[in-house]
Amino acid sequence: MPLPMRRLAAAPSLPAVHPHDSPAPPSVRLRRQHGRVSMERSSTTTSRGVSCVMASGKEHAATTSGDEKKGGLRGKLKKVVLAYSGGLDTSVIVPWLRENYGCEVVCFTADVGQGDIELEGLEKKAKASGASQLVVKDLTEEFVGEYIYPCLRAGAVYERKYLLGTSMARPVIAKAMVDVAKEVGADAVAHGCTGKGNDQVRFELTFYALNPELKVVAPWREWDITGREDAIEYAKKHNVPIPVSKKSIYSRDRNLWHLSHEGDILEDPANEPKEDMYMMSVSPENAPSKPEYLEIGIVAGVPTSINGKDLSPATLLAKLNEIGGKHGIGRIDMVENRLVGMKSRGVYETPGGTIMAAAVRELESLTLDRETMQWKDMLALKYAELVYAGRWFDPLRLSMDAFMETITATTTGSVTLKLYKGSVTVASRKSPYSLYREDISSFENGEIYDQADAEGFIRLYGLPTRVRAMLEKGI
Repeated sequence: MPLPMRRLAAAPSLPAVHPHDSPAPPSVRLRRQHGRVSMERSSTTTSRGVSCVMASGKEHAATTSGDEKKGGLRGKLKKVVLAYSGGLDTSVIVPWLRENYGCEVVCFTADVGQGDIELEGLEKKAKASGASQLVVKDLTEEFVGEYIYPCLRAGAVYERKYLLGTSMARPVIAKAMVDVAKEVGADAVAHGCTGKGNDQVRFELTFYALNPELKVVAPWREWDITGREDAIEYAKKHNVPIPVSKKSIYSRDRNLWHLSHEGDILEDPANEPKEDMYMMSVSPENAPSKPEYLEIGIVAGVPTSINGKDLSPATLLAKLNEIGGKHGIGRIDMVENRLVGMKSRGVYETPGGTIMAAAVRELESLTLDRETMQWKDMLALKYAELVYAGRWFDPLRLSMDAFMETITATTTGSVTLKLYKGSVTVASRKSPYSLYREDISSFENGEIYDQADAEGFIRLYGLPTRVRAMLEKGI
């Protein structure tokens, strides 16, 4: 039977953003429908003049404000693409960029599966803050197929527990920002990451790798705002509507792979997390008392089906999140070493990812030989470290990914898992490329393995041990 060699299919390329002939370009929202990308345009216009680059490269004439002509307090930039969430911090960054760099601000939001609630009303918020345009791109299939699946195939886990949920999302977002910057003719990109975290590194290394000519602005490393109250005052001073929402006591990051929780009582590692903090999973104690069995189909090291039904990467993960969350699967509490040097405590919910990782690992027990598995495990540690550190586009990670793809070419088959009150256990494994032979492994004598041969093997294998002992005893 020929060995399966399969590369993950690249997500469809996203179309360029084309402005209308209105005084200001509308919000552009890209959505995937049945595997294709569609583009919706809002008819909303404003009196604010902007400068947009057409797909042909010709510039669309527009007026600019006085500040944008003469520059700002810290210098002059033409146009900045800002990673935008609609929260207080990024809402304040918009006028801060205009004031300090005299630039037009294009807000960018990536849909990586964080949920529709977080995407609602973003265009109105962005323009109220002073942005000329909001661009939203649906990156969910690309995120799962081209970022999550390679890490899953590699078995990448950071510091024994962390399945790299935030780490994998940042490069796909940053890559899209570079694309948008090219589409709209921006000369700079900006993010709202603090100077204490890992995300600033992940965003900026991606910017450097894909377009080193872009200027990078990180307001939290530049401005005098030190906290929420300062941000609120700045917003009031610049007539920026403050997002009306109940502030969570936790700092959270959500995407299709996971939900992270940090801050408040979690900052003391001695405190147990409160049950009302969790959002993707029920408590194992409250999970169903009857176990559920799932058959996960796998091709070349990545999941492709659930109970015999083929699904797209994002759809499959979303379904496993639902099932795993119902059984309390995928909760971890860890103290990790941040790239910037400090330790931090975080609690993560990764229900679907935990199920996927277990399935792939169990199938590998059939399809990988001992030496290959050991090397894979050793390289997986470095692979995880590179992803955690934001070095997704490094030649080393790309080369390691090629190795992982090659050695998992035969990791094809299915694994049946038992989900029960927070636990995932294997019930069965099957593969047409299994290296397991019942006729060899059986305790009964067979034609292939003669137990008498073990005596000579042990004598040769143990020769170094025997010679050392003879030396010590003077024999």
